[in-house]
Amino acid sequence: MGGKHGKYVYVERRDGWYVKVRVLKGRDPSDPSKYIVVGPKTRNPPFTYKILKEEELPDEVKPLLYQV
Repeated sequence: MGGKHGKYVYVERRDGWYVKVRVLKGRDPSDPSKYIVVGPKTRNPPFTYKILKEEELPDEVKPLLYQV
């Protein structure tokens, strides 16, 4: 589980880029405020980080992935 004790994950976008996202623990997984997009985007995320698919995030968070 890399990334500061699981606080950070990388999310795979549809275009093949990965974006770093901060995950706040103790909140409902469907709550959009649980996920804070911090960037940067990269093609090769660190292998120790957890990778999430874009479809696993709430709909309100998905557009923020493309603003980085």
